Amino acid sequence: MNIHVAIDEARFTRFHKKLVAACMGGPILDGYILSIIAIALVGITAEFKTTELETSLIGAAALVGIFFGAVLLGPLTDRIGRQLMYTIDLWVLVISSVLQFFVQDSWQLIITRLIAGLAIGADYPIANSLLAEWLPRKRRGQMLGVLQVGWFIGAALASLVGFAIFEVFGAGSWRWMLLTSAVLGAVVMLIRLGTPESPRWLLHHGRKADAKSALRAALSDQLNVDHVIFESAEPAAADAKKVDLRILLQRPYLKRIIFCSSFYALQVGPLFAIFTFGPTILGAFGMGEGNLANLGSVVIDIVFLAGCIPALKLVETWGRRPLIIWCFALMATPLFILGIFPSAPVAVIVGCFVAYALFSGGPSILEWAYPSEIFPTHVRASAVGITTAVSRIGAALGTFALPFGLAYWGIGPTMLVAAIMTAAGFLVCVFMAEETKGMTLAQAGGEAASRPAASSADHDVPELQVK
Repeated sequence: MNIHVAIDEARFTRFHKKLVAACMGGPILDGYILSIIAIALVGITAEFKTTELETSLIGAAALVGIFFGAVLLGPLTDRIGRQLMYTIDLWVLVISSVLQFFVQDSWQLIITRLIAGLAIGADYPIANSLLAEWLPRKRRGQMLGVLQVGWFIGAALASLVGFAIFEVFGAGSWRWMLLTSAVLGAVVMLIRLGTPESPRWLLHHGRKADAKSALRAALSDQLNVDHVIFESAEPAAADAKKVDLRILLQRPYLKRIIFCSSFYALQVGPLFAIFTFGPTILGAFGMGEGNLANLGSVVIDIVFLAGCIPALKLVETWGRRPLIIWCFALMATPLFILGIFPSAPVAVIVGCFVAYALFSGGPSILEWAYPSEIFPTHVRASAVGITTAVSRIGAALGTFALPFGLAYWGIGPTMLVAAIMTAAGFLVCVFMAEETKGMTLAQAGGEAASRPAASSADHDVPELQVK
């Protein structure tokens, strides 16, 4: 068998669990950094006397950074490797987190959070690509979805830590809140020590010996590496150091780029706004002010995390396409209720937020799985970077616009806009979502590869069909 079949059909072992934990560290840190600002904003706005524009930019700066980091550093990850970029981006995250402690005005804070966003943007294509290229076929969708679980763990932890610091030291302790992300970053760096390079990437770049060494170190307990054929499942580029992104403008990849970018943006626009300004939104609904609203935000974060758990099971049993379609439909419904009845009883408001958070689990885990599966190895990180970057336009616009929406429209119309965006995501999935359940990574990416059973490696894999 060749290397692709060896990886796709491998047993899920301790090595894979350790790799999932290492890759999960990035999303945990990402969720933490993007969410801790929600609680810190109370003290920041008071100390710097920020305008509405500055408040919006503080909330959205990291998202703008993610846009540029993903679109620029995704191709770099395809060019120089997943492992090296993994180390660089984490150092930048830790350093920028420390610098936030020393800022003297709102614009310095905006710049440091922009830099942090650049590193977070790099982490999405790195973690997705590295993990997808090591995972067995039968656990790929589930384990890629676990990365999103990590994001929500980080977000919930940020809300809990922020609440505790706020409760003990008051809103003026915002610098210490932001500094805690550097501590978490140091922990993630320790977990990532020894993370292996992707043998699929190594093979595509002509480094057969390194690919063989990586496979032997990871899977020698279940296969004889000397009997594995090291042949690429895709045609090697004329210049392996170049990443030819023109393939993403060809069929079927252009449609896949549009699909992943669209559903991603239309989901995270409302979701990131709710995460970043959770306490503010709860306050607008009359559900407490100050740290009480922060505690409510902790509860919402935990429910978002809980929504991912059943989705992780369904993604491998029910399939990607039905999961994402039904979840988008069920996410839009409570947002419409909040928009139409903003003065509803507290129980109804809480129920709507809980329902939205629970049903968001399907699209949330597929934000990580879909882009990692349906593109070939040599442009996988680039494709993930592009889809992540486009999605952050929606996230940044939602986060930037929400304070203005609350100030000039009120909570009802603002929630209606979020509902309409989510309904648009439902339509995108109905017409464009593909099914990749049970496919090898090469099949899902449209590459030529061996099937799990004995068959010719020269057979072409048919293009995915929308069912």
